[in-house]
Amino acid sequence: MPRHPRDPVHHPLFARFYARFSVAADARAGVAALRTELLHGVSGRVIEIGAGNGLNFAHYPRAVSEVVAVEPERTLRRLAASAALRAEVPVDVVPGAAEALPVKSEAFDAAVASLVLCTVRDLPRSLAELHRVLRPGAELRFFEHGRAPGPGMAAVQRALDRTVWPRLFGGCHTARDPLASIEAAGFRIVSQRSFRLPERGPAFPTSYCVIGAARRMD
Repeated sequence: MPRHPRDPVHHPLFARFYARFSVAADARAGVAALRTELLHGVSGRVIEIGAGNGLNFAHYPRAVSEVVAVEPERTLRRLAASAALRAEVPVDVVPGAAEALPVKSEAFDAAVASLVLCTVRDLPRSLAELHRVLRPGAELRFFEHGRAPGPGMAAVQRALDRTVWPRLFGGCHTARDPLASIEAAGFRIVSQRSFRLPERGPAFPTSYCVIGAARRMD
């Protein structure tokens, strides 16, 4: 009996946890509204990396002609494929890793990175791939969590990233700086809004978020 090729990312226990948690967060923590904000005005052909269980799909505007959704984890990819069937725009869910996108260069009008840059194994390479596949002047839309502004929580984040956090949460790193990394990859930030999630109550290592857009520079 032929064996399936091994996926580049394999976190089945975390995938099941994330699938439940993300649906609850969309309903209770206002994440669904953030997805709508993230994708407002997107049009044409779009690539989304780390599509997860496909919760962004319902928020794509009708002006989008196609979404190529890359998801490396098999359990999440199966859930994303089901979500794609319910989307109002065409969505093609494909296997692959952000570090080596299985698509041609300069083939997309927009790219989407949503709560995924924390988990990619090679952040500079992943962003270089997004730069490669976007047409000149096209936008990268991002919604990410990252490094805390205060030294106390930032130190906690660094300690967690060196020890248990990536192992428990599917490779997630809490102390990355998404804005600096996006700019270093050859993008120009054209809009960004920083906020805490949740807005009230205790802060978590993943509470410090940013949402916005960056344009590919030649």
